[in-house]
Amino acid sequence: MLYEHIKRTTRKLRHESTPAEKRLWKYIRRKQLKGRKFLRQHAIIYDSSGDEHFFYVPDFYCFKENLAIELDGKIHEFNKKRDQRRDDILSNMGIKILRFKNEELKDIETVLKKITSEFKD
Repeated sequence: MLYEHIKRTTRKLRHESTPAEKRLWKYIRRKQLKGRKFLRQHAIIYDSSGDEHFFYVPDFYCFKENLAIELDGKIHEFNKKRDQRRDDILSNMGIKILRFKNEELKDIETVLKKITSEFKD
């Protein structure tokens, strides 16, 4: 996909956030979580060929921690193979992936503790 198309895709995803994404975003945006900056729906390019780029867009990403957070709704029950391939590619790039089921966000404090437990310092 061309870079301009990637930008449009990520912008669209940010405007169509799920309720679960909105809930977690309230707690991690603006460096609220131990001073770490998280980005929403930020494209991570894992391969390129000329102007064509291949990428994944995690729900949230922290550059400092090299940490991607994915919130899994019902659709992910049918995409396990695709999710595993995506996780493998990102892991090979040195990116840690944390996955939470949407229902887990009911206990937001536990989710935030799991995220901060992955921080390097």
